[in-house]
Amino acid sequence: MTIQLEGECLGGTSPVAAVEAALRWLAVRKDGRPLRFLRYAIEDPASESAAVLGCLVRPTASMTTAAPEVRALAVWGLILDEVARIGSATESRRRNALSAAFRIGEREWKSTLDDRFGQLRDLRGVFGDPPPTTTTPMHKAWRRAVSDKLAPCLATNLAILAVDGEAWRPYVEIARAASSEPRSGGRTPSGGAQPVFLERLLVAVEMRRRTAHRRLTVRNVVAREDGVDGYMARALTGWTGDLASIPVKAIFGCHVETSPGVQPGDPMIVDLRFPRPLRKGERHEFISLACEEDPDEERYWINVDVDHHGIAPGVVDEEGKVTGGLSISITFDDCVPEACWWYAEQTDYERLVRPPVGDRHLLEIRRGVVEHTFLEPCHPREEYGIAFRWPQS
Repeated sequence: MTIQLEGECLGGTSPVAAVEAALRWLAVRKDGRPLRFLRYAIEDPASESAAVLGCLVRPTASMTTAAPEVRALAVWGLILDEVARIGSATESRRRNALSAAFRIGEREWKSTLDDRFGQLRDLRGVFGDPPPTTTTPMHKAWRRAVSDKLAPCLATNLAILAVDGEAWRPYVEIARAASSEPRSGGRTPSGGAQPVFLERLLVAVEMRRRTAHRRLTVRNVVAREDGVDGYMARALTGWTGDLASIPVKAIFGCHVETSPGVQPGDPMIVDLRFPRPLRKGERHEFISLACEEDPDEERYWINVDVDHHGIAPGVVDEEGKVTGGLSISITFDDCVPEACWWYAEQTDYERLVRPPVGDRHLLEIRRGVVEHTFLEPCHPREEYGIAFRWPQS
């Protein structure tokens, strides 16, 4: 019996050919890991990602109650599982070529496919000894792996999973496990960065008119060195980052210690001290609350400054709970912005430019609440957040 993927033979294209084309498209992306584009394809059916990756993501509709993040994880987990089955040893040329093509693993992969294949020449013995002088062997291994192994296996499994939503669950866990280890996103923190990696950062803001009245922050950190005994909280007022400190309270897993700023006129330094110092690799959760009492301090964005070793990729479970990564939610009162959008790694000016209609960065305000979970890792020395435009008075 031949199992056929619904809707994937338009124009005479076979399911295997459609899957192969989708895999090749993912591999040549320069601006992100495959999981990012799988999620875009689900969230925006009119996008280029959806047009190319439909054969991969449409079968996840059998997960009838799953959020887009979970559906994207399911497809990514299936790809990871099939890649791991290719080749008889870790030195497998085809498996290594697939890992480079899809940026699998902790390596800091370069942007272009050819550059990533160039990185494989550093793997002793995989592509010969001495290593090849060109990337031709890597391209050959990649083409054969996709055509002969990966695309046919994925097409078969996708057809089965399209009618059995429960069967996706193991693949969701595979994808989560692959991103559970702390990673800095491939960028080196600054010398003064706080020595922690954030597995989860939840920021919940309550607006009072146009002021960020209350900001509740949940942090799940992993120590990057021995003796980490606290976290410096930086809650500043003003949309331009004016150096006026906001009172910070400890809610759970920490207590507050304050000290004078480095220079005269600097705001007080607020340290959230842990019950005991952490060892390298040890995890800790703590919660703090910042309250701004000035009703005239107008906000134009809610910002997160990554002054540590980075934040893990976003993960949302089947019930919609954020279990990893950075997530920001904002609750407005009767003063609601005319538009909200998320930004990443932009200047102060860039983040204030409202995206055009239909742009994926625009966010919907539902019952006075706007929220966004960042799918990609958040890098050291960068800023991420949600910006908004207020109605003209």
